[in-house]
Amino acid sequence: MRDALLVAATIGAMLIVLAIVRALAARGRSRVARRRARVALAGEASAERLLARAGFTVVDRQVAHTWEVAIDDDVHEAALRCDFVVDRDGERWVAEVKTGDLAPSLATAATRRQLLEYQVAYAAAGVALVDATAGVVHEVRFRIPRLEPGD
Repeated sequence: MRDALLVAATIGAMLIVLAIVRALAARGRSRVARRRARVALAGEASAERLLARAGFTVVDRQVAHTWEVAIDDDVHEAALRCDFVVDRDGERWVAEVKTGDLAPSLATAATRRQLLEYQVAYAAAGVALVDATAGVVHEVRFRIPRLEPGD
């Protein structure tokens, strides 16, 4: 009987320790998420000034767009949301704000794909990539070749 109580107490203590460890890990993750959100919001706030200095006028913020993508005859809707739609010299651009060292780089495949998707889906002249960390606006224009008959 005494051994059974000892085993039950040990298992109970282990479960309590496990619950505490999981709670601390979740708290740490939420702290990191809150910090990232603060950095992103600060980046978007400074982005408007950077875009204005680069000659862009903000037309709209957090612009939702639905893009239809078909696979065979089955049409799917892809929901997108860009940081800004901007205008310069009568051309409509999409502006995307990135913070950190790696995210603003076209060497980062996820960023490159996102910008390409935005340019095509929003039918934009290009993408103003705002590196909020460095305080720079890069103009990204994907040259999209068209296949001609016989190519």
